[in-house]
Amino acid sequence: MKKVAVIMGSDSDLPVVERAIRTLDEFGVPREVHVFSAHRTPDEVREFSRSAREAGFGVIIAAAGMAAHLAGAIAANTTLPVIGIPIKSSFDGLDALLSTVQMPSGIPVATVAVDGAVNAAILAVEILAVDDESLARKLLDARRKGAEKAAEKDRAVAEKFNSNN
Repeated sequence: MKKVAVIMGSDSDLPVVERAIRTLDEFGVPREVHVFSAHRTPDEVREFSRSAREAGFGVIIAAAGMAAHLAGAIAANTTLPVIGIPIKSSFDGLDALLSTVQMPSGIPVATVAVDGAVNAAILAVEILAVDDESLARKLLDARRKGAEKAAEKDRAVAEKFNSNN
């Protein structure tokens, strides 16, 4: 199975990024986690990105706040799918969202919601599941469990508020 790289621009992003790491672990997806800065360590970002496919990665998740150039810097140096997580640090994360989502034609970055680490991990799993039936089954199971939880919540709310009707 291909690995997922989880890259953050700063260790201050770790509280958000940990949700992606846990989600990947729940699906049994191998991953590596690194701190690389598009601005402070651009050579490391470029080298990692250029060698990621040969190193066994199938998807790269990049989390950054403020100017949030990390995902774009990675995408510019690889043809692997890159998923950007804009991190809320200023302007309610709008600056990071716009920096992550506004990529030039030909250099795509899939972008999830501000602080959307769980969805980034699930999207990475979905990408890997295109060629992995075991992961596809795990995704279906997770969707089923999510539907069951929603139905349980509906029953609890209906019982509490509809009992007088």
